[in-house]
Amino acid sequence: MSTPLAPASIPGAPAAAAPTATTYTDLNGLAALKNNPNSPETIRAVSEQVEALFLQMMLKSMRDAASADGELESNETGMYQDMFDKQVALTLAKRQDLGIARLFEHQLGAKGHETSPAPGGGAAPAAADSASKAGADRAAKPPTSSNLAEHAEQFVAMVLPTIRRAAAALGVNPVGMLAQAALETGWGQRMPRTADGAPSLNLFGVKAGEGWSGARAVADTVEFTRDGVGAQRRTAFRAYGSIEESVADFAHLLANSPRYRDAVGAGGDAQAYVDGIAKAGYATDPEYGNKLSQMLNGGLLRGALRARVAKL
Repeated sequence: MSTPLAPASIPGAPAAAAPTATTYTDLNGLAALKNNPNSPETIRAVSEQVEALFLQMMLKSMRDAASADGELESNETGMYQDMFDKQVALTLAKRQDLGIARLFEHQLGAKGHETSPAPGGGAAPAAADSASKAGADRAAKPPTSSNLAEHAEQFVAMVLPTIRRAAAALGVNPVGMLAQAALETGWGQRMPRTADGAPSLNLFGVKAGEGWSGARAVADTVEFTRDGVGAQRRTAFRAYGSIEESVADFAHLLANSPRYRDAVGAGGDAQAYVDGIAKAGYATDPEYGNKLSQMLNGGLLRGALRARVAKL
């Protein structure tokens, strides 16, 4: 399944007024960012540019890996692919959210608010309520290992009880399912949203096919061909009313689809479970199996599980 990135936006910001570049060669749009460097629109645009650079590096790495495997290309082909990658990176950064742009946006915005006085001469209010303030403070943190660990611990605490019950019914190790949910959602930070902006709570990136009659959430994704070439597509995903519904639907999919027989038959072997999921073609990403294994055996998941056990 594809892992969508939740779209980000600044409420109330007029789209036409935001200084930005719609193509990577739009130098006028980039130069306009200097006109009002402290505005929310400019901060948003700069953050998108940073995320676009990161995406471009990822795409270039994929191209280089393909070339290393023996795929030869002419200078002209390489030039056009580079142009294509730059434009795809900018488009993805503007229309989706890897979390990088959002972190930069909050960080830059927080720095501006620290010195902005309130109308009464005091400090500007941080948030409307304590819950919103806590969420904003976490989002404003730079992407450090401790911040990632915090997100991981919160995600595990939220979904593990439900996943454990579903895994027990299937007869599989819940840690394998947990690793898959963490990968698909970026520790709960990336989920497609419905038309009204509500989170889909789709933990496993389950798509909404013709047979799905429930709520939907549409998001842009990168799908891969059998040759390993990625392309951006608009994809519909299933949307759920709760974490329990999401996990139950995914468990039903595993239990009733012959293609996942090996994964379900893995029993208590979490590694065999993720290997079986990848081998069955759950996602089009050719690196999906490696990513699942890295998530399963990574220190972030282990640390979050240890923290969960310690709090029980």
